[in-house]
Amino acid sequence: MVNIPRLVVAAPSSGSGKTTVATGLMAAFAARGLAVSGHKVGPDYIDPGFHTLATGRPGRNLDAYMCGPDLVAPLFAHGARGCELAVVEGVMGLYDGASGLGELASTAHVAKLLRAPVVLVVDASSQSRSVAALVHGFASWDAEVRIGGVILNKVGSDRHEALLREALEESGVPVLGALRRAEGVSVPSRHLGLVPVAERRAEAVAAVAAMAGQVAAGCDLEGLLALARSAPAVPPGGGVWDAGVAVAGSVPLPAPSRNRGSAPDPAPQAPEGLGLARPVVAVAGGAAFTFSYAENTELLAAAGADVVSFDPLRDEGLPLGTRGVVVGGGFPEVYAPELSANEALRKAVAALAFSGAPVAAECAGLLYLARSLDGLPMCGVLDADARMTKRLTLGYRDAVALSDNVLAPAGTRLRGHEFHRTVIEPGAGDEPAWGMHRPERRVEGFVRGNVHASYLHTHWAASPGTAARFVARCRG
Repeated sequence: MVNIPRLVVAAPSSGSGKTTVATGLMAAFAARGLAVSGHKVGPDYIDPGFHTLATGRPGRNLDAYMCGPDLVAPLFAHGARGCELAVVEGVMGLYDGASGLGELASTAHVAKLLRAPVVLVVDASSQSRSVAALVHGFASWDAEVRIGGVILNKVGSDRHEALLREALEESGVPVLGALRRAEGVSVPSRHLGLVPVAERRAEAVAAVAAMAGQVAAGCDLEGLLALARSAPAVPPGGGVWDAGVAVAGSVPLPAPSRNRGSAPDPAPQAPEGLGLARPVVAVAGGAAFTFSYAENTELLAAAGADVVSFDPLRDEGLPLGTRGVVVGGGFPEVYAPELSANEALRKAVAALAFSGAPVAAECAGLLYLARSLDGLPMCGVLDADARMTKRLTLGYRDAVALSDNVLAPAGTRLRGHEFHRTVIEPGAGDEPAWGMHRPERRVEGFVRGNVHASYLHTHWAASPGTAARFVARCRG
């Protein structure tokens, strides 16, 4: 049993102020000396960056669609290990889940899986007494969801606050905070949401400090902490997730041979044992590549790799001894001129890929490996060209691997998500990476030797054998 005081910060809809309140709570409690863990419901990469800044610990995602409901509590316990408080920021409205699948992956679903009390953040800017009906409806919709308090956001005046509090006295849900509109707490947005911390760190630090100050001044921190401590033990079903245990217990995914038609190389049974050399796996980072799940890197290390980061905007070469490269998501379209200007690194990545070394690229990584992005030269590993569009592609996906590749054997099924405003032409290579089955049937991505490039984001905790397979291939 894992006893971690915890709160889920939810809202009736997007735009109500969840990120401000959740991040502010994390920072305010951390400033009091508590060890705080930050979590985000769903696949979003950007909010966890602010959680990391607020807590000093890696922000974690809890996604019941990509990882499955059974992994939510173990991943939560892993991320919150050793903490005195965990704050979970919800996604969209409290009861909004994966499209067409009921409550799956909703904030309410995750709150129930964690047996965590919910704090409802309500945008009160255009209502007074009606707030009681809204809160009553959300509190009574699902008896298994415990709404333990309300934080009123965007309150206009003392009189407005008094009216709201008076109305809510009849709801039975206590008011645990009231926040006015404040300067300095807003974070700029662009085509995919908030601007990541890595791109404006000084401003982000100031914004998080402002959030902490606003929340500390306007919220009942003692009441919120008492609510968090009232949570029962986390359900013990899966225990605490551990990358080493996950890799050791994963279904073997044998690494493909360099030569087509030959027998596959066996995956090592003990990734950190048997005296096997630890290959260097270079993982892209910096301002252009900020989208990654902490567990993916932890799994690579547990599978026997020395994980070293590099910045495609600044570094002119790959880390010494690199045997494989992982390029995750981010905003290469914003930094296309700088990425293109770093010709030395582009050539180094291409040379490694063409040598047969494993390269795994997701979304932004796909664009970086392309021939061009918005007309500017990229790495040229793929015979494809990418460009920005006005159309947002967003949503969960069910996919199957269409060919044997460096991440998975043909026929492997998994779940992921897409999140981009770019297109690549062609959309798939002669050997596509994935066959998509949700929401529509299509093929997507590229497999070229030991290169795997696709728009699909995946969470490797759901398939830890992926990391073992990739590292085994890096060993050659």
